[in-house]
This record gives sequence, C-alpha cells and structure tokens, in this order.
Amino acid sequence: MRYKFDRSPLIKELELHNNPVTIRVNKFTEDSAADFSRKIAMAHNTGQDIIPVIIDSYGGQVYSLMSMISEIKNSELPVATIIQGKAMSCGAILFSFGTEGHRYMDPNATVMIHDVSAGAIGKIEELKANSEEANRLNDQVFKIMAQNIGKSDKYFLKRIHEKGHADWYLTPEECKKINLANYLRVPVLNIRIKVEMELE
Repeated sequence: MRYKFDRSPLIKELELHNNPVTIRVNKFTEDSAADFSRKIAMAHNTGQDIIPVIIDSYGGQVYSLMSMISEIKNSELPVATIIQGKAMSCGAILFSFGTEGHRYMDPNATVMIHDVSAGAIGKIEELKANSEEANRLNDQVFKIMAQNIGKSDKYFLKRIHEKGHADWYLTPEECKKINLANYLRVPVLNIRIKVEMELE
C-alpha cells in the first residue's frame, strides 16, 4: 500500500503529533488480536477519517478473529479492508467486515473459505463439546459474513456444503461478483496537510 502526501506550499516544516495508523494482519493469535485492539484505539486519536486494515494471512485462531471483529463493529471510524497476497480462513472472514464500499483486493490476491476447525484432541465427550462449539462458531461467522455482503444468512453455509466442505478458493473476479470485494486494486492512502485562512 502506497502513501501519498499532499502538503500545502505554505508549510515549510511539520511534525505530526500522531501519525496515521494502518493495521497489518498476518496472524490470528492472542498477541495479534491485542495489537489490533491497541492500533484501533490509536487510530481514533490521530484525526484520520478511515482505518486501513491490510490482510495477508493464512488464518489462525477463530476466537482471536472474533476479538478483531468486535473492535471493528465498535469502531467509530469506517474500516477499509485490503487484501495483499492472500486472505484465507479467518482472513477471508475479517475481509468481509470492511465498511461497504471500502473492501479492496489486489488483482493477484487469493481468498480461501472453509469450515471452522475445532482442532481438538481428548476424550469423546470433550471432542463432542468441541465439535458443537465449532458448529456454533461456523454458523455465527458465516451468517454475519453473508450479511456483510448483502446475501442471505445461509449463503456461505450452502456454498461450502455444495463444495463438499472442501477448501473454497476464490479469484478476485469471483469475490467482486458476489460483492465480497468492492474494488480489485490496492488503494493509495492520501494524506493531505493544508493551511486554511479566512478573514473575520
């Protein structure tokens, strides 16, 4: 993602009290979720109008994803999600939480969607409980994901079932066709610094 500064010729030197915040998501872990939360809070104190979230991830822990989703849903600023490289599993779900009209995808990027994994080991009753929890999370995240892009609640669940619950890879064009991606390009972040003068 490129940054472009547009500075008034009236300004010779400047020092920003708070630099604009962009967030890069590569992993979905407890640490990355905590860093995500911290940077969302920082962005609300810079004066910026939007928070860019750049996703390049193979996925990770679904509970860490849920923490990031909560931060986005409670943000007072719109969030732009941008895929560079790949957005797989949790990354694909997070991508859908970009504000409508602000979901960007590089023309060479890849999205992959699949069922939530329980990843559990243990006794039979523990495995059953983990399987039930995985199903609950699966229904929850794919329902919200479908709502984010203007589809029926069961849209992703049905499509995944049709594909035999195998990994579902989507091209940028397919993502745009279903309204998961709004634009097939990486945006430029324009930072405008100006002097305004008026007579009273």
